[in-house]
Formats: sequence, C-alpha cells, structure tokens
Amino acid sequence: MQPLDLAKTIAAILDEKKGIDIVAIHTAEQTILSDYFVVCSGTSTPHVKALTEDLEFEMKKRHDIMPRGVEGRTGGWILLDYGTVLVHVFLPEQREYYHIERLWEDAEKLELEF
Repeated sequence: MQPLDLAKTIAAILDEKKGIDIVAIHTAEQTILSDYFVVCSGTSTPHVKALTEDLEFEMKKRHDIMPRGVEGRTGGWILLDYGTVLVHVFLPEQREYYHIERLWEDAEKLELEF
C-alpha cells in the first residue's frame, strides 16, 4: 500500500472508532522517520488503548498489515509504527502538552474526508 493510501486508511479507521481531532501530516520533506504522521486523541485511557488495538486489528483483517512496533501501551500517548506512517494516539492533555502538530507546522496537512 502506498504511504498516502496507508495514512488515509489509518485515519479513516480511527474515525470509525470515534477518534477525536484526527490530523494527517505529510512529513517526508522534513524527516527520514516517515512519510506521514497520523495524530488523534481519545477521550480516556481506555479509549486511547481501544483505538490502537482496534486499529491494529482492522489493519491486519482488512489489509494484512501489522505495525513494526508499538510504544507506550500503558500511558496517555501510544505510538504505532507502520513504516512510512507513524500513528500517535493521545489523551487530550498529553496531546496539548507535546503538541506534535506545532513541531511539524511547516509540513502539509492532508484534507481528510470521512
């Protein structure tokens, strides 16, 4: 799957699972870490955990794709590494504190339509 399609697919699944304030950022020009970041929030720690678990399940079921790694399963910020797409799922207060979108404000944000 191409990076753009992967980012849009991930964002759509997070939206289906009631992720909040989903943003996809094209980072390929700014970093070698990934081509896209997908950032979203959950309403509570259980919701953040459920969003990431459901995303993993749906990506495996629909596209046979698993993350290369997952970090932070017990905190208010969980990172899933899908290679060309890094997914950040936050509690609102953690997202505000780290404000990843500000760090990548020069990067293009995708128009997401759900």
